[in-house]
Amino acid sequence: MQTRIKANTRALPILVALLIALQLSVPYHGWMMLLVGLGGVWLIAFVWARALARGLRLTRELRFGWAQVGDQLEERFTLRNTSWLPAIWVEIEDRSTLPGHNASWVTGVDADSENRWSIKSVCTRRGAYTLGPTTLITSDPFGLYTVTLHNPATANMMVMPPLVPLPRIEIAPGGRAGEGKRHTDSFERALSAKGVREYAPGDSLNTIHWRTSAHHDALLVRLFDSTPTSDWWIVLDVNQHVQGGEGENSTLEHGIILAASLADRGLRAGRAVGLALFTHTLVWLPPQAGETRRWEILRALALASPGTQSLATALAQTQRAFKQRTCLIIITPDTRTDWIAQLMPLRGRGIVPTVLLFDPRSFGGARDARGALALLAELDIARYVIPREILNRPEARPGTRGHLDWQVTPLGRALPRQRTPEAAWKKLE
Repeated sequence: MQTRIKANTRALPILVALLIALQLSVPYHGWMMLLVGLGGVWLIAFVWARALARGLRLTRELRFGWAQVGDQLEERFTLRNTSWLPAIWVEIEDRSTLPGHNASWVTGVDADSENRWSIKSVCTRRGAYTLGPTTLITSDPFGLYTVTLHNPATANMMVMPPLVPLPRIEIAPGGRAGEGKRHTDSFERALSAKGVREYAPGDSLNTIHWRTSAHHDALLVRLFDSTPTSDWWIVLDVNQHVQGGEGENSTLEHGIILAASLADRGLRAGRAVGLALFTHTLVWLPPQAGETRRWEILRALALASPGTQSLATALAQTQRAFKQRTCLIIITPDTRTDWIAQLMPLRGRGIVPTVLLFDPRSFGGARDARGALALLAELDIARYVIPREILNRPEARPGTRGHLDWQVTPLGRALPRQRTPEAAWKKLE
């Protein structure tokens, strides 16, 4: 804690010095009374300010060190005064960078006591932010001294993109040319079952094991021996020259939400998932399974910013790095067709693409996607048109009521099941 005591006026010291000089040169009872009165006020103000500088302390505690867009952030403040004099007013200046989180406050605290309060705000924008530092400003009752206490304690705050329930999107399994055609009856086809796993959005209702689901009170689907185990490579197009819309309703933000939700879906299904995108630098996360890869992908997407490299150039530079029998998921708003030519060499190596193309008109654009869709259909490449409404539903941003455990129904709705155990408070250091 950095402390500074500043005198607000020089008139009082000069006046006291003048009274001392007058009393010494021309003794007078009136000079002495003024000297005692003004000197006493000056002494009381200095002692008061010094006591507050030594006795005031502010503690900030954060319940969560990460959140998703839409989650509620709660922070607790404790202002302690261990001195024998009260702080009539204390101004708290918060210098956090989290949008919408304003912890600045004016309060007071009695002698040898504490004041506690909490601040709640909703995380509205993905990214990496800092909570703190904090500055306390107070003074003596006469306003002769200003006491400034700077608390450099900070905490890093990562706001992840939301994970949303997606419509049924069948990812074409990787394999030799011709093996990646979409099937209309199920998301994953197989011959013999070998177990069950938790239901994930997009799984076919035909694969649900209803008897086991009823026993465990949760939806479970059958696992099959011959289910394709291809890795998922998610390629997100962040080229700023082809994006549409603005702010949260832009294709860039919807693409980030879609990529995060697909990665979560694949990882929950036990697949190895990777991510590639070109911002100002190349983000390259090879396919891996597990929670570690989940947070690496979410963190990369939380920090993603628009780039300048076209999708055609990105595919041309990276296609040799994709391994055989890979599911390539391309998320783009680019309605041009030059990048589609880069998919043909990949198909010959058993890398089967699935294209998720944003509808530019639903984001306020004038471009038409029919040309790109027609060429994809001619090449028999799995494709989906993603309008703005798909990711703009109320269910698309779960978490506005705090950290809940969400259950996804077979119809794709997200319902709160129960509140997760409350996390412990973490002190900013």
